[in-house]
Amino acid sequence: MADTLIDRVALITGASGGIGAALALRLAAAGAAVAIGYGRNRDAAERVREHLAAGGSRAMVVGGDLGDPATPGRVVDAVEAELGPVDVLVANHGLAGRRTLDEVSLGDWDAMMAVNLRAPFLLTQRCVPGMRERGFGRILLMSSVAALTGGIVGPHYASSKAGLHGLLHFVAAREAGNGITVNAIAPALIDQTAMLPGDPGELAARIPVGRLGRPAEVADLAMAVLRNGYMTNQVVGLDGGMHPR
Repeated sequence: MADTLIDRVALITGASGGIGAALALRLAAAGAAVAIGYGRNRDAAERVREHLAAGGSRAMVVGGDLGDPATPGRVVDAVEAELGPVDVLVANHGLAGRRTLDEVSLGDWDAMMAVNLRAPFLLTQRCVPGMRERGFGRILLMSSVAALTGGIVGPHYASSKAGLHGLLHFVAAREAGNGITVNAIAPALIDQTAMLPGDPGELAARIPVGRLGRPAEVADLAMAVLRNGYMTNQVVGLDGGMHPR
């Protein structure tokens, strides 16, 4: 399994920092060519690319507003033109915005669904046919403990992440025989990301292990999932003990 990712092409959205950047480093170290997706922070994405390139890895940056339905296809096209067909898709990007039930507007709801659910669907829809043809694919969706508990960000966020589970269950069951695995990680309260919905110290007090998670810990788990061809159709929690299963 250690050689599974050598010479594969990996696309990671939301990879200019935090979990995505940590995973980009792991994938490059495993021998994959890496496309570093970003939304607004091209400079940070370029720094990740430069770091990978300095280590001898093939890497590129690719940006765009994933709330635009045309962006996922354009991103995959750009990756395929420069690095080759996408073998590993990690939909790591996300939109947050803390709201109560009464505060969520129709615009809030639609924007959240467009980025957190529609974009992963469109990326998956675009990448699966090629994976199927080649007999290999790894799709990893970044969910959240909020999909299981409701969380504290808001009903729009929790619903968008829960929708990812339905997507992966549908696709995983139908593509397993084609060498494609589809899984999700459901983290909670990871430090050094833009997704923390409050003061880090107060949030840490909610977690049984007594601290926030680290991007490297999520990346380590993601690598184990991506290397494993027998694991599919699963949502794996990484939440410091917040939600027992």
